[in-house]
Amino acid sequence: HLTQTAVTQRIRTLETQLKTTLFIRTRRGMQLTQQGEALLHYCQAAKLLEGEALASIQGAATQTEVALSITAPSSMMRSRIMPGCLPVMKKFPHLLLHFDVNDTEVGHQDLRSGKADLAVIREQDLALEMQYKKLQPEQYVLVCSAQWKSRRLKNIISHERIIDFNATDQITLEYLKAYDLFSLAQRGRYYMNQTENLTDLVISGVGYSVLAKEFAKPYIQSKQLMVLNKSQTYDVFHVLAWFDRPEPPGYFSAILDAIA
Repeated sequence: HLTQTAVTQRIRTLETQLKTTLFIRTRRGMQLTQQGEALLHYCQAAKLLEGEALASIQGAATQTEVALSITAPSSMMRSRIMPGCLPVMKKFPHLLLHFDVNDTEVGHQDLRSGKADLAVIREQDLALEMQYKKLQPEQYVLVCSAQWKSRRLKNIISHERIIDFNATDQITLEYLKAYDLFSLAQRGRYYMNQTENLTDLVISGVGYSVLAKEFAKPYIQSKQLMVLNKSQTYDVFHVLAWFDRPEPPGYFSAILDAIA
């Protein structure tokens, strides 16, 4: 129930008190500066700490619910994040975890904007002000439809197309380069921006791709997928990232330990 002028005035007053600039105007609208992002994360941490304190004071009968968002690629979410968080959810029943499956490699942006409290990201996307823990690497395998079991590796790569998540997805290309197979591959690729559906395309014989070994395991065991290149793997490294909190609540530390 405030006018735009009143909101603008409050922002200016806050900037004057803090002696900094919190927003900049762009063609896409107002955006936070680095100082603005820092203040946003401080406020979010303070809100979570308040919820933790109230939950402790008020007792189990009237616990204050606290929400926490985790964003991660689908393969990591299924194989590590969710299984790791289950014991934490039982230990802290007032904690409402939001699991955000995101395969677009923008977890660092969601973390900076405050959409996520924790993010599984590539190490090269870390910002200096982020805290992080290294995760065990994901092992990727080259896979195709089990229908192609009689075909040789080089024949498949030469005559079939790669299926990737989107144009920025480089893992299949990195895999082929690591094993001196890239020169054989066709340059045009198919795209499917949902991992389960991408897998379905591979199973149906549309093309080939790489999948995280843990994710692909049930499809391989059910003989829907076949692993190529003598099951050799390519390691992809991720980190669990977050912004520092003055006094991390117990559930926050428990999640870090469970995942990392």
